Amino acid sequence: MTAKLAVVFGGSGFVGRQTVRGLCKAGWRVRVPMRRPHLGVDLRVMGDVGQVQLAKANLRDAASIASAVEGAEAVVNLVGLLFEKGRQNFAALHVEGAGEIARASAAAGARAMVQMSALGADPNAKSAYARTKAAGEAAVRAAFPSAVILRPSIIFGPEDNFFNQFAEMARFSPFLPAIGGGVSRFQPIYVGDVAQAIRAALELGPSAKRIYELGGPRVYRFDELLRFILREIDRPRFLAPMPFAIAGLLGAAMDGAARLVPGLAPPLTGDQVALLRKDNVVAPASDDIGLLSDLGIIRPETVEAIVPAYLAKYRPQGQFHERKTGES
Repeated sequence: MTAKLAVVFGGSGFVGRQTVRGLCKAGWRVRVPMRRPHLGVDLRVMGDVGQVQLAKANLRDAASIASAVEGAEAVVNLVGLLFEKGRQNFAALHVEGAGEIARASAAAGARAMVQMSALGADPNAKSAYARTKAAGEAAVRAAFPSAVILRPSIIFGPEDNFFNQFAEMARFSPFLPAIGGGVSRFQPIYVGDVAQAIRAALELGPSAKRIYELGGPRVYRFDELLRFILREIDRPRFLAPMPFAIAGLLGAAMDGAARLVPGLAPPLTGDQVALLRKDNVVAPASDDIGLLSDLGIIRPETVEAIVPAYLAKYRPQGQFHERKTGES
């Protein structure tokens, strides 16, 4: 095949799978570096025969990264963590790994690079996640100055870690925690729109903006989203206001327990509570920062149009559950 080659680190993840599928539809050849390529064989069916290639690579092995980006026209880095465990920590992946990918991409002569960051990335943030995301941006830009940085708000879709997590919690808990009173604001964006933004970013010219903040069409308070989830799964639950201080202690305890139990993912960490202290919405457009519309995405999907379909499994009788007449 003679199509251009895009290398997608993190291609087997939530955003990565959508990105690989979208790039294949756009005619790219796609290489997905993975620590365990045998676990990603289903990625091959996202394109034509031979269009998706799996490669063995580890972000702690510079030689494997250099091999993975060989011949690449474009490189996308979607690798990220929501919580730390063992050697998989924020600094290793968000900063050191991102910098190594950028250096290898520049050395390989790649024309374009897209680095996935996050809204709230700030070197002075209280959250280690936000600080390392900012440090990762700096490491990438130092090695690959023309790289495009994308900063999405919370991303929703069938495999997300937000709507699914709270819906699962509501199956067993008599209440949901409205951390900080539930007043923090979010601007959720659909995973398919993020994948489309990544494709568009790979085609930007040299004079285009280099940082884009990505948010959906509506801003919600945290407690609004919790009530939306409860309505959709038809499980009446109490929203319990939880001060940040108490939520932080609870999150730290859950994080500590998860570090001791292999395979256990904490539903909440102290670092995530720190993130909730700041609104997660896009800034106004400026000369330096672009928005989703600047990438050609004019009508992004809404929470109301997408989320109910995949929350149906959390209803008392699953997808066959009938809600009372008049409920939204």
